[in-house]
Amino acid sequence: MMSQLRKEIVKRVDAGREEIIGFLQQVVAFDSVTGNEKPIQEFIARKLTSMGLRVDTWDLPHDELRKHPAYTPTETKYENRPNVVGIHKGKGGGRSLLFNGHVDVIPAGPLVAWRHGPWSGDIEEGRLYGRGASDMKSGLAAMTMAMDIALESGVRPKGDIVLEYVVDEELTGHGTLACVTKGYAADAGICCESSDLNVQPGAVGRMWFEISLQGKPASITRRWEAISAIDKGYKICEAVSELEQIRINEVKHPLYPDIRGAVPCSIGVFQSGSFPSATPDQCILKGSMATVPGEDPKAAQRQLIDQVLSAARTDSWLRDHMPQVRFCGLYAEPAQIPVDHPVCTTLASVFEEVTGRKANISGREGAADTRFLIPYGKTPTVIFGPGTTAQMHATNEWVGVEDVIVATKCLALTIMDWCGFE
Repeated sequence: MMSQLRKEIVKRVDAGREEIIGFLQQVVAFDSVTGNEKPIQEFIARKLTSMGLRVDTWDLPHDELRKHPAYTPTETKYENRPNVVGIHKGKGGGRSLLFNGHVDVIPAGPLVAWRHGPWSGDIEEGRLYGRGASDMKSGLAAMTMAMDIALESGVRPKGDIVLEYVVDEELTGHGTLACVTKGYAADAGICCESSDLNVQPGAVGRMWFEISLQGKPASITRRWEAISAIDKGYKICEAVSELEQIRINEVKHPLYPDIRGAVPCSIGVFQSGSFPSATPDQCILKGSMATVPGEDPKAAQRQLIDQVLSAARTDSWLRDHMPQVRFCGLYAEPAQIPVDHPVCTTLASVFEEVTGRKANISGREGAADTRFLIPYGKTPTVIFGPGTTAQMHATNEWVGVEDVIVATKCLALTIMDWCGFE
């Protein structure tokens, strides 16, 4: 039975629907492609200040991050790309809670491909459109407005609450890592990444790789004397596809009953040739592979290398000109907390209270910054957000308006249940 105060919180969310969705439209309107986060961060800092939170804003300390074992090598510059953290000091005697989300988004791509502008925030048939609508500005809006409404309703949390708005998630995750190295932590965390409103105790890891191989040059008039790097590259592409099928058949995890979405291993970039009338003598393949929680990423890397080299040994040219495999760029390890961790059960119970449906417990099929929060930040963190995984990085990206409202209700009530309140 929902108490009167809890009913009041839910009513306030419903009454504030236009304000909540309006805030989401405002953050979607910022072209916050990775590297251009400052304007949206200034906007968020003003919002948090208006809520009465203490606001901490700082540029990422690149030299310090380089010393951390979770650092991803990058030439990225972090000047004028601040992290923003809002802190609400509790009354005491309650558990602390940390919310985490990233403000950066991937490029929009060709504008002509968008039915609604990528920075429009247009609403049509219950869907709000824009780059980042699902990944993950809707999550940012839900966690911000849940906190705002809880405080406006007179709730005075006993536990401390930290709201993290981080940069550079799409490339390195260093924004969250910088929060960890600065000492932000809590008894539990909620990462508001896209989860389709599922409660997700685990997230996969993801690694980018590059395979380079060479052919044999010859004049286009003596093409039979050449070895085409395109032909050899295609052979290696097939080998990588075969490895994906092997992993689909072999890798198991209870959070991923359909393992296909959890262990993709594929080539995304095929570069070869420099002139239409010349035999290509070099080929570079770029791709990514995913690992599930509990799996050793280094062992998965070795599996890919072995697969590529085994395929090369069956080819009369490649066996004497072995492909080179290296892992570079994104390196995200999987992460998980127990399914029965109190933050998971609390969130699941609140979801059922709000919707009348049992929460679906699953694993996230994308990497998440929980890989920093759980092992290094010592903050057991669950993923829960209104965005839909299928819309991550999609053209015409959208989020369901009603899902944003549901998420806001759930997060507001979770603040009460987890932190305690006066």
